[in-house]
Amino acid sequence: MSIQEALARASAKPTGKRPRFLESWENERLLCITMALASELSVTRLRLDTLERLLASKGLVLPSEVEDFAPSKVEAAERALWQQEFLARILRVVQQEEEALTDHDGSSEDIAEELAR
Repeated sequence: MSIQEALARASAKPTGKRPRFLESWENERLLCITMALASELSVTRLRLDTLERLLASKGLVLPSEVEDFAPSKVEAAERALWQQEFLARILRVVQQEEEALTDHDGSSEDIAEELAR
């Protein structure tokens, strides 16, 4: 998978209008980014804990081996791609806002608001 394909998948645009919880759009955007980060971190932490416990219980990997690990060039490239996908997911709200400013095909709510003016 190319970086462009991965970024496109990670930033898929949902249909409908985004729900808002705060008065300021800037605070709303910050909340969305923070919650996306928290969600990613939570899942990662649980999976990491599971793997470390399984490996330790079987005597396969010591904690020091995890700390001292150095990735190969291929592994480093895979990690870099993952980081790009991760950042695209986290910053999706910013990208979608930019797309909405340049996209003239608004949601039905936006069109209704415009017609009501």
